[in-house]
Amino acid sequence: MSRRAPASDDGQMMVLIIGYILLALLLATVVMAASSVYLEHKKLLSLADGASVAAADSFTLGQLGSSAGTPTAVLDGGRVRSAAVDYLERNGAFARFSDLAVAPGTGTPDGATAVVTLSVAVHPPVVNFLVPDGIRVEASSTARSRLSR
Repeated sequence: MSRRAPASDDGQMMVLIIGYILLALLLATVVMAASSVYLEHKKLLSLADGASVAAADSFTLGQLGSSAGTPTAVLDGGRVRSAAVDYLERNGAFARFSDLAVAPGTGTPDGATAVVTLSVAVHPPVVNFLVPDGIRVEASSTARSRLSR
C-alpha cells in the first residue's frame, strides 16, 4: 500500500469557508440594518402625510384681494405646527417612534400650503452598538387647502 504525501494546502479550505461565512453574515447584517432604516422612513413619511393633511385643514377664511372679495383658505405657521403636533398626539406617534420631533421647517411658506417635517431616531437591529444614538431620519410632506363649491 502506498500512502500519499500530505498536500501543502491541507486546512486552507476551512479558512476560506470561515471567511465566506463571515462575509455573508456581515452582508446580511448590513442589508437588515438598511431595510430597517428604509421601513422606518416610509412609516415616518406616512405619518408626515397625515399630519400635513390635518394641518392643511386648520385654515381660517380670508379674502383673496380687496376688490374680488372671494373667500380663500389662509394658513398660519403656528397653527399648522400645533395642528401637526395635535395629530401626532392623537395617533400615539410619540410612543411608537423614538425621539420623534417636529422639525423647524414645519409651517407655511406662502399661507396656502402646509409643510410638515418630522424627524426620528432609528435604531437598526444588530448594529445598534455602533450607533447608540440611532440614525436620524427626516420626512417632509406638503398639503394645500382649497375651497370649492
